[in-house]
Amino acid sequence: MRIVFMGTPDFAAASLKKLIDAKFDVVGVFTQPDKPRGRGMEMSFSPVKELALENGIPVYQPLKMRDGTALAQIKELAPDILVVVAYGRILPDDILAVPRYGAINVHASLLPKYRGAAPIQWAVLNGDKVTGVTTMYLASEMDTGDTIYTAETEIGEYETSGELFDRLKDMGAELLVRTLRDIAAGTAPRIPQDHSKASYVTMLDKSVCPVDWNRTPREVLKHIYGLQPWPVATMELEGRTFRVFAAEYTAGRTDKAPGTVVSAGDNGLEIACAGGETLRITELQAPGKRRMSAGDFLRGHKIKVD
Repeated sequence: MRIVFMGTPDFAAASLKKLIDAKFDVVGVFTQPDKPRGRGMEMSFSPVKELALENGIPVYQPLKMRDGTALAQIKELAPDILVVVAYGRILPDDILAVPRYGAINVHASLLPKYRGAAPIQWAVLNGDKVTGVTTMYLASEMDTGDTIYTAETEIGEYETSGELFDRLKDMGAELLVRTLRDIAAGTAPRIPQDHSKASYVTMLDKSVCPVDWNRTPREVLKHIYGLQPWPVATMELEGRTFRVFAAEYTAGRTDKAPGTVVSAGDNGLEIACAGGETLRITELQAPGKRRMSAGDFLRGHKIKVD
């Protein structure tokens, strides 16, 4: 089976590596154009491009998908199937129609839940207990195609989006191999999604960073762990904005207003939340300082307790 792989970030690179290790015939790789990164703004390759070049796989980086260039390249490669994993581009119908087995995708949610971008982060932010990965056929509209297989996993109570990302990228790679083998064997199912149960999520930005202390301790905790490694939750403390990296539940109760510092010591900062409950901040970063435990920070800085 001749495969053209389309993807860009680390999540996609895990799937490509799995295909290479499993000896699939990857005849070409499409990835986003190189972009300047870092303080020096030097041009850098995507993780998928780096992996493809290391393995001698031809790399294509079209600027557009609808001007005929990508279509001509794909036709020349004559793939039996397209594998798309976090490519970052919508494929037009004429490209989807080229391979005889169509195009399949690995999506980091249990579709039809969390169609769109950043499904991993939103699963943590929303306090979900379970998430997973889905393989599906691509359709004209985003994430609406028939599903093939799903794999589920529990989300740890203190698991960050970054940690969950690392687990799901490997789960997705494993599921992709199973999916391709069964498509080749003619045994893969094709299950229409229940569109009435669909939900959509969007990319994150720094506007979501501030902690809302008028929420429950669990909602605040999930906010903190859901925004790691980026863009990271923030809180205001004595007129300064701190980045917040870790928190834990307490058995404390208070009649103080949400956002009030209830206690400050070696264990961290205990802060009032909704309903009279509290949450303890255990790791933070002051402006211009390194990330550290809240206890270490408090040993060198006095915080007023109301």
